[in-house]
Amino acid sequence: MHPGSSTYDVVVVGGGHNGLVSAAYLARAGLSVLVLERLGHTGGAAVSVEPFAGLPARLSRYSYLVSLMPEQLMAELDLDVRLASRTTASYTPWVRGDRSGGLLVERPEGEATRASFRDLTGGDEEYAAWRDFYAAVGRMAETVAPTLMQPLPLERDVRALVDDRTWREVVAEPLGHAITARFADDTVRGVVATDALIGTFASLDDPSLVQNRCFLYHLIGNGTGEWRVPIGGMGAVTDALARAATGAGAEILTGAGVSAIAPGADGVEVRFHDGTTERAVTGRRVLSGVAPWVLRILLGEGEDPETKPVGSQLKINFLLDRLPALRSGADPEVAFAGTLHLSEDYTQLERAYDAAAGGAIPDPMPGEVYCHSLTDPSILGDRAGSAHTLTYFGLHTPAGLFDGDPDAKDLAVRRAIASIDAVLAEPIADCLATDAEGRPCIEAKVPQDVERDLAMPGGHIFHGDLEWPWAPHRARLDTPAQQWGVQTDHASVLLCGSGARRGGAVSGLGGHNAAQAVLAEL
Repeated sequence: MHPGSSTYDVVVVGGGHNGLVSAAYLARAGLSVLVLERLGHTGGAAVSVEPFAGLPARLSRYSYLVSLMPEQLMAELDLDVRLASRTTASYTPWVRGDRSGGLLVERPEGEATRASFRDLTGGDEEYAAWRDFYAAVGRMAETVAPTLMQPLPLERDVRALVDDRTWREVVAEPLGHAITARFADDTVRGVVATDALIGTFASLDDPSLVQNRCFLYHLIGNGTGEWRVPIGGMGAVTDALARAATGAGAEILTGAGVSAIAPGADGVEVRFHDGTTERAVTGRRVLSGVAPWVLRILLGEGEDPETKPVGSQLKINFLLDRLPALRSGADPEVAFAGTLHLSEDYTQLERAYDAAAGGAIPDPMPGEVYCHSLTDPSILGDRAGSAHTLTYFGLHTPAGLFDGDPDAKDLAVRRAIASIDAVLAEPIADCLATDAEGRPCIEAKVPQDVERDLAMPGGHIFHGDLEWPWAPHRARLDTPAQQWGVQTDHASVLLCGSGARRGGAVSGLGGHNAAQAVLAEL
């Protein structure tokens, strides 16, 4: 689409899922909206692609599961999207001396989960501790989740609704304290800890509490924290959002790389290149879906290397001809249906952090595997039922490990595969499909790849460290932008992406909240 005007009520910079959410809400409210997207397609990190030549498999290349997008938001925008629950929450292979097995957590939890804990630990105490902890976190999630689509609550008001122990464990003290106090088993501790480390490079005892904030965001979505599979892949979510936006009258221009944002007395000028010429449009408000660090550059403030975010993840997509057998003897269709934890015992996670902090690629590499095709075979096209996708997400792989070392990425991939092979009865290589040119179907992305592909600084998938989803006691909440947690230093420029106060993950919250602030102002 091409903009038919040089002035708009709102110009949205970035056509990722949050930018599309903003555009849909604002256009439905009758405002004129233009979305400018640098790439040749919308969706940002939430896209589906066919990366393997000659094969129909549509993989969620970057973002891969949905946990935080409110059902209320999906209903308000009439999104034609279905999110499917996974029958297995997680499966964690373990070895204890000459004993081996797997810790199975069902969804919903049943007797097999209890028996699995008993088999690992020899009793019922650890499962009782598990249920007690997650019941407490669940109560907190039920309190926080409804506030995510409202103006920011004050910390003291949220604090008043959460019991003292849970607040201390999740908000006030490093999460590692609670995990080691509540749980005795190293594997159980690790399963709890991993939600604090997805895309976040930190020790579980980090005094900054960035790991606590990551943990909270992973467990509050819709009050349940359930991670669901979008039927049709992540691209189905953003395609539906794009339809919602354009259907309401928003204009979307792809191939439009923004070069400058200039606030003025009569609005905000946005300069961009459409592939042929340099152009400019003006908006009464500009919403930024790009990372705050990038926004400052577009505003003319220059690059600040000291504050550039640093991503920390290794993403590998596989296409398999068949699921591999596990050494534990577990049914692969059960074990791979949820999150398969690898080398993620608590002590392994902490050793991996120490190694990476010292500049070494962890060995063994902690990570987890997801098989979307067990929940959604449709992404395989005519290979449905005869092939499977696997997505590996590696932890404690900060961008610095790959700077200036051309072999580091290959080494990290080898160590990831070694962690996978360690729990299999056969090498994963024996199960790999090959593409039309005979190459193994494997695609890997480190933070530098994410930055190159998506312009996310440092390859940080959250655009920077996550913040608490409430306002500090002394926060200024004078303007709608401040009240919704989307303010910048410029009154007419708002954050609508993952860098907003309640951003991060595939949630649409940044987009929704920016739109609400604009509607309160215009």
